[in-house]
Amino acid sequence: MELNSRREKLIDLRKEKGWLQKDVVKNLNAEYDLKISESYYGMIEQGVRTPALNVALAISSLFETNPTDIFFDN
Repeated sequence: MELNSRREKLIDLRKEKGWLQKDVVKNLNAEYDLKISESYYGMIEQGVRTPALNVALAISSLFETNPTDIFFDN
């Protein structure tokens, strides 16, 4: 799967929950004690930054999806 379609899936998952990027950041902090900036999360969605494994796993868990589907090549 191409990077763009994986990142689009990440955006779609966020929108399905009715969340803004700041909501994702807030939930990552509340549920996983992960502190990332809204700007950094936006760069992850844009494909500019690749998150560290712990961040990728937390985001995947937050959206109840397999990390491979949005972050890693098969």
